[in-house]
Amino acid sequence: MTSAVATVPAALAAVLSKLPAYPGSLLFVGALNLALRRHLPDDVRQSLQGKRMRISVRDAGLAFDFSWDGDRFCACQRGAAVDLVVGASARDFLALARREEDPDTLFFCRRLSMEGDTELGLLVKNTLDAIDAPLLELPPLPAPLRWLAARARHLNQ
Repeated sequence: MTSAVATVPAALAAVLSKLPAYPGSLLFVGALNLALRRHLPDDVRQSLQGKRMRISVRDAGLAFDFSWDGDRFCACQRGAAVDLVVGASARDFLALARREEDPDTLFFCRRLSMEGDTELGLLVKNTLDAIDAPLLELPPLPAPLRWLAARARHLNQ
């Protein structure tokens, strides 16, 4: 099953890519802590300690840098080297979070990439796979936002 969310329109991606990275990372780790923190086993928490990671949303021109401080995910300023970069489109990340796509399938179709510490990448993947519930349950968009999304798709064609 694939997500009904379209690729980020080029005009929107151009705007998003100009935003400063750190505030976005702060918002991202807030959501990450809400969705994942309580699910992480102690051994995973220890393995993540001090590791710097980046989520790269390719079609949106966004990247979120973060690390695990032993108790929670924390936003990191861009600049320092990262241990792991996970990249995909916004649509594919959403499909992964909603359990609509399998990470192995996306990886072998070259829609999901992992660069850097392979062992850390496998730890992250296996930990996410072990969580039974969807990581992100999204309600349907309100009518005005559905209308805006439709207009954005139309402009992008």
